[in-house]
Amino acid sequence: MNYFNESKTYETENKKSYDKTNMQMASENSTCCSAPMMDMPGCGVMPIYECPQERVCHRYICYDVPHIMPCNTRIINHHVYRHTYRPEYTYCEENVCENVYDRGCC
Repeated sequence: MNYFNESKTYETENKKSYDKTNMQMASENSTCCSAPMMDMPGCGVMPIYECPQERVCHRYICYDVPHIMPCNTRIINHHVYRHTYRPEYTYCEENVCENVYDRGCC
């Protein structure tokens, strides 16, 4: 394979132009510089048609394809109840009354 991605060589593609029978027919029909056969300036020789060459050009066309990917944010609120104890001092008062009877005075 060469530069233009041609898989066959020039000689194998154009073996008809190198064939002896075709060369004899071309030499019998040609009269060099006597009368132009195809309105060609110069000699009146039939043109030799070569096999066409093909050039391969690879083109890459890029497209942007948007993808939507949902991304959810979850917020978790933790309510932590920390129980603390602080002393609150109270007091109570109790009144006790006692009656003392003296028996000696009556």
